[in-house]
Amino acid sequence: MSLKRQGYVQVFLDGGLNQQRMGICDAVAVAKILNATLVIPYLEVNPVWQDSSSFTDIFDVDHFIDVLKDEISIVKQLPKAYSWSTREYYATAIRATRIKTAPVHASANWYLENVLPVMQSYGIAAIAPFSHRLAFDNMPMDIQRLRCKVNFQALAFVPHVKTLGDALVNRLRYPSRKSSVVSTEYLEETSDERHKQGSGKFVVLHLRFDKDMAAHSACDFGGGKAEKLALAKYRQVIWQGRVLNSQFTDEELRNQGRCPLTPEEIGLLLAALGFDNSTRLYLASHKVYGGEARISTLRNLFPLMEDKKSLASTEERAKIKGKASLLAAVDYYVSMHSDIFISASPGNMHNALVGHRTYENLKTIRPNMALLGQLFLNKSMGWSEFQQAVRDGHRTRQGQIRIKKEKQSIYTYPAPDCMCRA
Repeated sequence: MSLKRQGYVQVFLDGGLNQQRMGICDAVAVAKILNATLVIPYLEVNPVWQDSSSFTDIFDVDHFIDVLKDEISIVKQLPKAYSWSTREYYATAIRATRIKTAPVHASANWYLENVLPVMQSYGIAAIAPFSHRLAFDNMPMDIQRLRCKVNFQALAFVPHVKTLGDALVNRLRYPSRKSSVVSTEYLEETSDERHKQGSGKFVVLHLRFDKDMAAHSACDFGGGKAEKLALAKYRQVIWQGRVLNSQFTDEELRNQGRCPLTPEEIGLLLAALGFDNSTRLYLASHKVYGGEARISTLRNLFPLMEDKKSLASTEERAKIKGKASLLAAVDYYVSMHSDIFISASPGNMHNALVGHRTYENLKTIRPNMALLGQLFLNKSMGWSEFQQAVRDGHRTRQGQIRIKKEKQSIYTYPAPDCMCRA
């Protein structure tokens, strides 16, 4: 292929932080396949989280461009000749430069046959929707490794997210210094202290139990008729009632492992695995459905549980306040620096961190959702029997590397494509 760039490629990414993260990786891969110049991806406002943060609000754009400079050409914005190619332009009419028919998990050849001609004719192609629009299988090895290079090396958070994240990590490891303010001097001082004394360990619990997750699961969380009606109404408003799980009973959903773990259930899982009231737990979550009342049992089991609010002052959190993507970015950063990570439900955050921590060889516990669903349905089981069943069911789910199978995401299963030389 000629070294001359074929044109510009734009992508518009929906979803939350981690879905957009995967879309960014795919966008770089598509630009490489097309020998195109990539325009820094446009992040749509998520209808649930209502966060308008842009790529440059979340990620260090200069680092991103620098790490990938030998792979593809990237521009922060289009030159004047193409300044008309905006989100608003494509929202108002059918446009010849917009590609809106990209199938889910499209092949490299699909892009060469359908997007390249548009780019060659007009100098630009805008792909929307783009999430999950590139296959995980039958890709050239250099494309697979490029995707991992983007995900695990090029996508670094903006400095203020890393600074706050480092402060939270240090306060978790050194609780006596919890009141210290965020400053470069403080962070450097703590780093020096690590050589003088052992740092404390901590576990990150990703608790995805917001109203969105609870409603979409269609599971019964013990809140009675009022809760059932409220969640059903929410499903109707957000998804017009079109939720696949709605056709199953609660027992069927739990037996299939389709219900997110409640704060009470994840607390029992952790206790059964041997964590106790001396465990330092960091709660990575947005808004927990049911509020503090729902978390109280978990807090009673783990009194050393912390979160962003308990560890950092209002002033320190000012730049991320009300911004779901930046809040998630801080949680992601802390999660990558924890000794153990566990998620209460499968989803994009869980998948992204399982992959990233696998790549960095860090311990991650993957709850056996189907087993736990069945155990929690059994009302006659005693604690010792429950504990033994949990431990037996999680022996192979505590950080062992799992090899990617066909159709599985390379971002969740980076081995062998991104972790083996041969």
